[in-house]
Amino acid sequence: MPVRSSEAEWAGNLTAGKGSIRLGSGAFEGKYDWGSRSADAPGTNPEELIGAAHAGCFTMALSAQLGNAGFTPTRLHTIAKVHLIKNETGFVIPKIELELEGEVPGIDAATFDQQAQIAKTNCPVSKALAGPEITLSVKLV
Repeated sequence: MPVRSSEAEWAGNLTAGKGSIRLGSGAFEGKYDWGSRSADAPGTNPEELIGAAHAGCFTMALSAQLGNAGFTPTRLHTIAKVHLIKNETGFVIPKIELELEGEVPGIDAATFDQQAQIAKTNCPVSKALAGPEITLSVKLV
């Protein structure tokens, strides 16, 4: 498997500085700064990118998990909410909430939830992010 890379560049101090983030594939490049990270200023931020990576990885892992169990999803949609807080030691990501909605013919809600929990545990990004609590809510539609 190939090694993936991304890069970031920053100029200035934390609150007045500006930066850019670029994916190695060239599929995304965006500006970020303290305002886009701590408030609602335009631009991206590392937490948003972690959320995108986690949602994408988990959703693909679930598709594989369901396929191995004999189910083909019509649609899987995941939202990842990455919490950034400041505590006594500095800034931390204590929690990531995964919210899943899926359409999977022939599956019941308990089996869907079970398969989603297995995918959450075994997704490579979940494993990489094992430090923060990662929660999952599941909705079969």
